[in-house]
Amino acid sequence: MTIFLILAPYGAFAMLMLVTSATTSLFAAAAICLAVIAFDIVRGRSIKILGAGSVIVFTAVGGYLALVDPAFSNSAIKFAVDVGIFLVSLGSIVMRVPFTLQYAREVVDAETAKLPGFLRANYIITWAWTGAALLMMVGNIALIYVPGLPLWSSLLIAFAARTSAVYFTKWYPEYRKVKYGTPPANALPGTN
Repeated sequence: MTIFLILAPYGAFAMLMLVTSATTSLFAAAAICLAVIAFDIVRGRSIKILGAGSVIVFTAVGGYLALVDPAFSNSAIKFAVDVGIFLVSLGSIVMRVPFTLQYAREVVDAETAKLPGFLRANYIITWAWTGAALLMMVGNIALIYVPGLPLWSSLLIAFAARTSAVYFTKWYPEYRKVKYGTPPANALPGTN
């Protein structure tokens, strides 16, 4: 369920871009991000870097469209969102708080969260998501600068990048579990 909540704003944004205006799509995605943040707060969880950053990205791009340049192309809008998410992800690494760490700490005990392998695993997973955002940017750049390229090619790149990151996020902890042994009983598998 967590991965669904994390990805819901992006899925909604992509789907809404097909049936409504970009501005509406962006503000709806920002509203969904805020709803996910509120849901976390109600459950006693922290406000996440990715959630807060996504609200800022969707709102900033939506505000730009509404107030400055409503004629921005859909490819340029998607590129702007991908750049924003890339910067949020990379920024979390630069700040030494990979965004996946906040999610992981909520499902492990304090002892496991202090292990060096736990932090390393979260850096690696966050780098995978940063790479996925970079690939999505490349797909959108291709649509902007290669006009004959079919729209589905960018959608395919985005889908493949996002799906690969989700798969890696699930696979890598299991890989570490097998490679380094079983973590404590209530720890996230493979983060020791």
